[in-house]
Amino acid sequence: MNGPQLSELPDDSEQLRPFVNNLRQRALQASALSAGRDFSDGFLIKFLRARDFDVELSLKLLLNYQRWRKESPEISGCLSPSSVLGLLNMSYHAVLPQRDRAGSRVLIYRIGQWNPKDWSAFQVFRVSLMTSEIISRETETQMRGLKAIFDLQGWSLSHALQITPSLARKISSVLSDSFPLKVRGIHLVNEPMFFGPVFAMIRPFLPDKIKQRVHMHGADFQDSLRKCFPPDMLPTEYGGEGPGIEEACQRWTNQLLQSENLLRQLSEHLTGDVTVTTDD
Repeated sequence: MNGPQLSELPDDSEQLRPFVNNLRQRALQASALSAGRDFSDGFLIKFLRARDFDVELSLKLLLNYQRWRKESPEISGCLSPSSVLGLLNMSYHAVLPQRDRAGSRVLIYRIGQWNPKDWSAFQVFRVSLMTSEIISRETETQMRGLKAIFDLQGWSLSHALQITPSLARKISSVLSDSFPLKVRGIHLVNEPMFFGPVFAMIRPFLPDKIKQRVHMHGADFQDSLRKCFPPDMLPTEYGGEGPGIEEACQRWTNQLLQSENLLRQLSEHLTGDVTVTTDD
């Protein structure tokens, strides 16, 4: 049975047991993971699914995830939706309720709703990290991955100045090799001409596989976006027939707020291996 087939099996399948035990043993031998001697099965399976049960690649991903958390406390150390509620209430971000044809989660980010005078790039990036932590706990998302739509209408020089080379590296690291999620596609709409230099800053840090999954749709994006996503799942503002973007953003904001306790535990836990799945 190959990796993708193994990914389809439930967490408690006996066929996954040797891979989980192998990864746990390898993790115990890694000095950088000495704090994670009690990694749960579900936590390790996230990393195995993200690398199609290749134990060596899964261990590398686990090491990168732990290193990223340790080296980026300004982002990972405060995963509180309440702390960025003003931004969320501007309808900046949504996870669509329906999955696409491949079963992937579909995320939308509306850059124009982000006012750099009010919110730093680190705070904005935390929103993405909060969502990633939540959806990475979903078995279906572990299997099918995610796709993101970035609406760049309203992108300005003040936004660009917030994206430093250091932050660009952190963003590309999460997209490529430091988070247990498969990025199946990145779709840019309404991208202005002067967005190019920022994308050029991030692009060199991305692996070729991710680069090939970046799609630029321009300002007249409705037709091309409908070729990539079912119209019934897309908000009407994006050429679809689903609920409007305001409703989708509010629904996901509510989901994040309901997960406040879990996210707090994730940010405070040394390894991020938190077994609580619901708030008190």
